[in-house]
Amino acid sequence: MERLVIIRLDVRGCSAEVLLNDIPVGRVGPHEGALCMPVHEYLLEGDNEISLVIDPGAPGQPTATAPKLADDTVGVSFRLLVPRTGQVASALTARAVAEIDWAVPVGDVYTTPLTLTRNAVLPVKFPRWRWLDVPEITDIEAQRPLIAAFLQGIAVDLQRGDAESFLTASRLRIEELGQSYGQPVAELVTRMRSRLHLLHATKALKMTIPSAPEFVFRRCASGRLIECLGGNGAPILSTLPAPDGTSSAWPVRVAVVNGRCHILR
Repeated sequence: MERLVIIRLDVRGCSAEVLLNDIPVGRVGPHEGALCMPVHEYLLEGDNEISLVIDPGAPGQPTATAPKLADDTVGVSFRLLVPRTGQVASALTARAVAEIDWAVPVGDVYTTPLTLTRNAVLPVKFPRWRWLDVPEITDIEAQRPLIAAFLQGIAVDLQRGDAESFLTASRLRIEELGQSYGQPVAELVTRMRSRLHLLHATKALKMTIPSAPEFVFRRCASGRLIECLGGNGAPILSTLPAPDGTSSAWPVRVAVVNGRCHILR
C-alpha cells in the first residue's frame, strides 16, 4: 500500500474497544492513554463498518448495563486516518475519513456498555481478503474440541521452542499481511520465527495452556471467524510473565473450513 491507513483511539475516564468490519482490533483502558496502529488487514475497499464499544465487558461474560455518575469528564475520540499523498501517517496532517466522538460532562449520569457505529467509504484499494469467503460458524460449541486441540497443539510446540506449527497455521494471515503493507512474505516469516526463537532462548516462551472448557470463543467477522481468548480475556496464545515481568501474546481469529482450522487474523 502506498499510504498507511491508521486508527487513533483516545479515552478519558472510561475504556473502549474498536471493531472494524466486526473484527475486534484494539481496546484501551481508562489509564492506558491512546491506541494508534495501522489497520489495513481489517479494511475493505468501499464500505466499512466501524463500531466503538464504551466500557465493554469482559469477553465471554454476561454484560449488565449500569448507570454511572461522571465525577470527571468522560469521553472517547476515534479517528480513521488516511495520510495525504506524500505525507507520513500523522494524526495532525492525515485526513479523517471516519470520526466518532462521545463525551459525558461532569455530574451527568450515563449507562454503559454503549455501542456507537459509523460507516466509512475508503478511497483505498484492498485485496478481497480470504475471511470474507469462509463459511459462517453457526454452532460454536460444536467446534470447541477441534479449535481447542488445534491451539493447544500450537501452544505446546511453542513451549518447546518449535515455531513451525504456528507459522504453518498462520500462513494465510501472513500472506495477507504481506499484501496489506507491501512487505515480502519471506521476510515476515523470518522475522516472526526469529522473534519466537529469541523468546524461547531467553526462557520467555512459557505458554499458558488452558483446557478446552476454559477457552472463551467470540464470534466476529459476521460469524466467519472465532476470536480465541482465555478466561482472563487475553489472547489464548499468551506467555506466562517472564523473569522481568513482561509477557507476550498473539491474538488469533480462527476459521474452520472442511474440518480444518486456519488462523486468518
